[in-house]
Amino acid sequence: MLFTSYGYIFLFIPVTFVGYFGLNYLKLTRLAKVWLGLTSLFFYGYWNPDYLLLLMGSIVFNYLSAIMISYHRGRGATSHQTASLLFSVTANLGLLGYFKYYDFFVSSINTAFASDMELLHIVLPLGISFFTFTQIAFLVDTSRGRASEYSFDNYMLFVTFFPHLLAGPIIHHKEMMPQFDRLRNKFINHKHISKGIYLFFIGLAKKLVIADSIAVWANAGFDSGESLSFIQAWETSLAFSFQLYFDFSGYTDMALGVAMVFNIILPQNFNSPYKAADIQDFWRRWHMTLSRFLRDYVYIPLGGNRVGEAGVMANLVLTFVIGGLWHGAGWTFILWGLMHGVALVIHRIWKISGMEMNRYLGVFVTFMFVNAAWVLFRAPTFDTAIQVYSSMLGLNGFSAGVAMPMGYLKTALINILSPMNMISVTMKFIWIPFCIYSWIPICMAVVFLMPNSTQMISKFNPGRRQLVFIGAVMAFLLLRLSTISEFIYYQF
Repeated sequence: MLFTSYGYIFLFIPVTFVGYFGLNYLKLTRLAKVWLGLTSLFFYGYWNPDYLLLLMGSIVFNYLSAIMISYHRGRGATSHQTASLLFSVTANLGLLGYFKYYDFFVSSINTAFASDMELLHIVLPLGISFFTFTQIAFLVDTSRGRASEYSFDNYMLFVTFFPHLLAGPIIHHKEMMPQFDRLRNKFINHKHISKGIYLFFIGLAKKLVIADSIAVWANAGFDSGESLSFIQAWETSLAFSFQLYFDFSGYTDMALGVAMVFNIILPQNFNSPYKAADIQDFWRRWHMTLSRFLRDYVYIPLGGNRVGEAGVMANLVLTFVIGGLWHGAGWTFILWGLMHGVALVIHRIWKISGMEMNRYLGVFVTFMFVNAAWVLFRAPTFDTAIQVYSSMLGLNGFSAGVAMPMGYLKTALINILSPMNMISVTMKFIWIPFCIYSWIPICMAVVFLMPNSTQMISKFNPGRRQLVFIGAVMAFLLLRLSTISEFIYYQF
């Protein structure tokens, strides 16, 4: 079920809300959590009920694995505890590898050895990377004595709680589950509801108004990479950089906002990453819970900072190669991760040398690198990426123009203004040039000059006029829900 659908906003959330707080009001607190877990399963299975079996199988397996790990830990059987952990983590990675990477590895072998192994063309289950990593983190935390859960109802809710299920944040058990047991959180909190709705519609605006609008340029550019001029290539790369920014931050706002309505505060996952003054700062701001996962469960187990400078640099590169592979089954994603790993190594050398850079220059350099790296992230093939990079370097000419055929312009116009057809007729001749020449500067102004969602929600205390304005904005956004719009990170 999409966050940007009428059914989700006007049916699923209200029914889930009434059932959850109604059961809590009747002091049926355990049943309330079961209700929330079951509705979360419905939310997941709405797309494809067949994959509910996969999700439930993963939950049952990891729940039993966690109990076994806790049992061995309690008895001091370190070797059995380690063996149980390794087996369960390997099983999780095997499941993820089968669904996400099987065809990638087979096609790579076919290319390398001119073989003809059959591809399975497996449809990737939504959210498999997120619920797998969430459970791996729980198993490791259990083995370290930092987490435990003996109630299957609680564990199922921990994994499936619908705001974070499909695209994060990647949470720790201790961050979320104790909140469900706090007495004050079992009752409706009007302050949390108002803040949550406000945050949700901030995210909805980012997604529908900005990300989906500018996506038209990104899609058009990458679909015609070989014919791009210098200006068109930069329009294409910047369009995708801002599309991804507002798409992912919009999802994060919506997820945190809905969770807040249920009195659950999920961890911050996005903190103005394009304002980062260096690449290390960028990864402290972008997909913050994934960065934390890679640090705690990949980088530190590899040795972290305890293995000498050469080892530290190798660990950084390997961690981000793994991070790139996590994002997608393709060599472009691996190279994207490698680019970021090498950039972190260069940054570390820069810091060790004692050199400094003006903050504004640092923000510019970091953004330019991240923007260039996103080309690999978005390009369907190496050839497309090379074509876009060549055009960005001016190797295909410097002619002006916008990388968008008229068909894409028509799609953009329909997506932006539908279903307000009467308004679209009167605004058509104004909106097209406005889109062409103004969207990227507008995105830059919003990203670099305006406060982020966390800052906005911390100051949220609207008066009557503000509420009227917010209501008008919400009404406009709800009219836009007629277009089907999936989030980019659903595919990971």
